[in-house]
Amino acid sequence: MRRDAFQAIADPTRRAIILLIAVQAMTPNAIAEHFDITRQAVSKHLRILTECQLVKQEQSGREIYYELDGTKMQEIDKWIAQLKNIWEHRFNELDKVLLTIQNQKK
Repeated sequence: MRRDAFQAIADPTRRAIILLIAVQAMTPNAIAEHFDITRQAVSKHLRILTECQLVKQEQSGREIYYELDGTKMQEIDKWIAQLKNIWEHRFNELDKVLLTIQNQKK
């Protein structure tokens, strides 16, 4: 099954993992220490995040480190910003209507 980034960030555990590795690259074991789930469950979350290109793996010796891949996060941010602009415009229009109604009552 092909997942997209929005499906990946819909899960609260994956969002928490993203926040952790946004600060610094971490190994799966280091990530698992922050959760009350199995190491295998953390690996599954990391696999989904990797498939969706939200995180990337870096090999360092025998360890694999996961770090945030900013490219896909920027795409998400851009999409959210577009929605924010639409809603801000709609709220501004609503403010105008409410002011008009308020002024008519005076």
